[in-house]
Amino acid sequence: MLDLEFVEPSEVDRAVSVFHRDGLAVVTDALTDEQFAFLKDGAHRVVAEQTSAIPLEKANRGFARYSFGSQIHHPEWAMLADLPTILPIIEAIFNSNQFVCSGAGGDYSLPGAKIQQLHRDMSDVINDPEQRVTIMDVPVPFIVVNFPMIDFSVENGATRFIRGTHRSRQPIPSLEDEPDWMKHSVACAPSKSAIFRDVRCWHGGTANMSRDVRIMTSVGYYAPWFRRPGRDGEMPRAIYKSLSERGKVLCRSIVALD
Repeated sequence: MLDLEFVEPSEVDRAVSVFHRDGLAVVTDALTDEQFAFLKDGAHRVVAEQTSAIPLEKANRGFARYSFGSQIHHPEWAMLADLPTILPIIEAIFNSNQFVCSGAGGDYSLPGAKIQQLHRDMSDVINDPEQRVTIMDVPVPFIVVNFPMIDFSVENGATRFIRGTHRSRQPIPSLEDEPDWMKHSVACAPSKSAIFRDVRCWHGGTANMSRDVRIMTSVGYYAPWFRRPGRDGEMPRAIYKSLSERGKVLCRSIVALD
């Protein structure tokens, strides 16, 4: 199990330090009881819809393992874009308030899901032909904040993270070659917490040996200097209009035009 250093939302500088050192930081009590209940109900609703339409053996991340896909069109996920416990830390990591929300989603695994291969959520988009500069050599371009909808444990398939790999140029080992210590680097974060992660940090799901559905919702933010195409129009205007003025600024690049 990964020895996590839990941080409170008010400890912004400490959260930033841990994030830059490890490639991830776990902030406790990021959601209120009401926010957590609202988000959890929404997540279970979408899980029920998706699993009734897609059988376990056809899940998009392997047997019984699903990616939510984009869910920013739901109010439960839109809420995550503008959390007061989250934004000061994001701003401090980027050292700017000019970042934008990239969308929201997450993943989940059902009982019986197997261990997932380690991966990062970003390829080398720089593609320098001389390999003098890669995406690993620049400051964090993209942050995803994950929210466990259940207390993560070794039994229910918590995500494992390999600390310090967010700037590594080393190849990611295959599942067969992965050392045991990596397979046991499981982040047992509590529900209502937030896992801030540099998407370049190596991570992977683990086997769900419990009877519970292990759900992890998420929201993402692009650095002021970074964008990815293809997210335009994912947030309906009605949802956009329900946001605070700060939320509208954050989501301006993903709102539908009509």
